[in-house]
Amino acid sequence: MSENSANQHKPLISTVLSANPATGELLGEVQCTPLEEIPQIFKEARKAQKVWAAMSFSERGKRILKIRDYLLDQGENIARVISKENGKTIPDAFNTEILPSIMSCDWYAHKAESVLKEKIIPLGSIMTFNKRNHLLRIPYGVVGIISPWNYPFAIPFGEIIMGLMAGNAILFKVARETPLVGVEIEKAITAAQLPKGLCQHIVGSGSQVATSWFENGIDKIFLTGSVGAGKTLMRQAIDSMTPLSLELGGNDPMIVLEDAPIDRAVNGAIWAGFQNCGQSCGGVERVYVHESIAEEFLAKLKTKTESLRQGVDRGYFDVDLGCMTTTGQLMTVKEHVDEALAKGARIFAQSKPVTDWDAKLFYPATVLVDVTHDMLVMREETFGPVLGVMTFKTEEEVIRLANDSHLGLTSSVWTMDTKRGRRLAEQLETGVTTINDHLYTHGGAELPWIGWKQSGTGATHSHLGLVEMTKAKLVNYDIVPHIPTNLWWFPVRKFKYETIVSAPKILFGSDMKNKTKSIRRLLPQLMKDPQLREMTTMYLKARMLQ
Repeated sequence: MSENSANQHKPLISTVLSANPATGELLGEVQCTPLEEIPQIFKEARKAQKVWAAMSFSERGKRILKIRDYLLDQGENIARVISKENGKTIPDAFNTEILPSIMSCDWYAHKAESVLKEKIIPLGSIMTFNKRNHLLRIPYGVVGIISPWNYPFAIPFGEIIMGLMAGNAILFKVARETPLVGVEIEKAITAAQLPKGLCQHIVGSGSQVATSWFENGIDKIFLTGSVGAGKTLMRQAIDSMTPLSLELGGNDPMIVLEDAPIDRAVNGAIWAGFQNCGQSCGGVERVYVHESIAEEFLAKLKTKTESLRQGVDRGYFDVDLGCMTTTGQLMTVKEHVDEALAKGARIFAQSKPVTDWDAKLFYPATVLVDVTHDMLVMREETFGPVLGVMTFKTEEEVIRLANDSHLGLTSSVWTMDTKRGRRLAEQLETGVTTINDHLYTHGGAELPWIGWKQSGTGATHSHLGLVEMTKAKLVNYDIVPHIPTNLWWFPVRKFKYETIVSAPKILFGSDMKNKTKSIRRLLPQLMKDPQLREMTTMYLKARMLQ
């Protein structure tokens, strides 16, 4: 084949363009990762992972704390990049992405060892008196992370740090809409001076990248995305039985009881419903307020919503709410609202949109009333700055309404009675329930993030997230290693059988008559069988020497 012919068959290296969704300004471009390089990337990752996994938790932690220090120094600059590429405000970017990432570095660097270190499993029964059990957490190897555009820094970053502290190599792919944020993650990780190839940024189509990872034997994948994306990945993982951790969509309910702190509840609904322009899988979408306080609650919600300042954040602290990130998501929000209005819902309050918002990706913060559960805004994930508000009469009614969803990510209960709030929280079919707050738990490294129903599988963040980054391994051994046989081994002997039959009756039986009978049955065997006596004596000596 000629050189020209060979070049024609080489895949062209493309780039991903980055644009500001609020202004349309072209921000830059990032080169895609050629798919033909993926095998070499895996080879480098596996080599680096062996070196990294051999390091102590302390040494890994020291490297991770260098990343923390980098974020302390560069966090505001990174927040500006996030704001330009995602459309959220700069304070929003720092509060919900940079600050949680700083805390993640610190928490995982200091806590990973206590969570993942080798643990002794206590003796479960005297029946296995000669056995000792150790539980180990073994890193998977090469872990893939696929993240979305709504929190393009914080979501992948936290999982990267968890994976690294657990001893894995990491391949991460951020959304095509936010490639420059991926570059900022690369810069931050570089501060740790990790082994070459241990943590690599993959740029390209999500489906193509995922396919290439499966083809090269990825050990586990963490996906944060839509329910549809999660189901597609599950289908791909079937043949190889590749383990997945999926954090998918949400349609979060907020329950405001008659004794709720109303001002706090209103402010909480405004923030958790409209923050990041409503593009939070764990944000409030459905509000259920007790009929006795509905008028006051709605009046204050209206005032707060209409006072929100929406526009392009140029760093002057004069904007509360930014824009949507993608045209496709904006269309979904419009579809849901239009369908609700056609079915009888009313727009109760809206923020004032910026000039010409319809020609860009701005959508006003919107409160809908007269909504019902046959409307998309109450049944599906809208993922935009829209709150649907319904009233309720009884606890039983509101629990039924809140649980009437195929999604179960987070929820909240608002009340001055914490005991009552906890009782209702236990009845809500979501992985996380907060009382008098909402959404913030995603920012706490020590707090698990869990999806029920179609909102996901597995867990991330906290000790559960660290455990998800490892495989469990049991190591079992004899305290006295030179006992020649176990009671249940061949050959079959009467004394073995008599011992096995009698022992559980002596240990666990409640009838003293049967206990005594079993002891009488066992003692003669113990007295006349030298092997059983030897086993018992050797064990007791070993225990005394420990």
